[in-house]
Amino acid sequence: MVKEKNSDYYYKAFKSWTHLTTMLFGLLSRCDSMGETYEGLRAMSGKLNHLGLDKAPAKSTVGDGLRNRDSSFFETVYYSLTKQYSSFLSDSPTLGLTVKELFIVDSTTIRLFSDILKGVGRNPKNDGKKKGEFKVHMLIDAVQSVAKFVKITEAKMHDKNFLKDIQVPPFSMLVFDKAYNYYKQFAQWTAGDIYFVTRQKNNALYEIEKTVMEKELEKDKAGVSKEEIITIAYKEDKQEKKFHLRRIHYRDEKNRQYVCIHLQ
Repeated sequence: MVKEKNSDYYYKAFKSWTHLTTMLFGLLSRCDSMGETYEGLRAMSGKLNHLGLDKAPAKSTVGDGLRNRDSSFFETVYYSLTKQYSSFLSDSPTLGLTVKELFIVDSTTIRLFSDILKGVGRNPKNDGKKKGEFKVHMLIDAVQSVAKFVKITEAKMHDKNFLKDIQVPPFSMLVFDKAYNYYKQFAQWTAGDIYFVTRQKNNALYEIEKTVMEKELEKDKAGVSKEEIITIAYKEDKQEKKFHLRRIHYRDEKNRQYVCIHLQ
């Protein structure tokens, strides 16, 4: 992988293996900073030979590597490991389901000082000070509980734009929150036999084509109370297009109401 990505080309002492081992040590030791990682490695200097290291790398050296080394090397290592150990990572949450693979889509925002990433943060409410932020979008394999695809963007990018980058095989199932409502993408998935489930926005525009089922649930009982076929309109190339989705009304054990939409 080092040869493939040429990741040691500019480095005489701080090799890719040393870089990877240093970062894994920091993660597994729950270090909160590079300084803490460095001090932890120094404290274990007598045992570093077991990891293939002669000595703990200097904090400044690691910092330079984090800034300059191409991240594609670490990406290749990650995906090769998840592929190699896929049988050990797999669990059984999809047992009995008819979908080929089950994926979860989610994102998290990481705040930074405003002078690090100027202008990429979101405009806060109540005239608060704008902060530097970036957002990590993830496609998570629900069976293996590992990330299958990660994209880092500026925080102001809308979540729905991440959906365009997702590539999954037909008959897969995607689950995500209503922040990812993107009807054009939903229509493309529908045509490509890719299933999805999401909550419908309260202000969503739609037409009810047919009520498939409606019933009164017993008190304190969870379940589906109504099932409808709806028509959704969206614009593509300045033309209005329509497609059908299934709309489900669900009540849980705590009497909370949910309205979800998914592939018909």
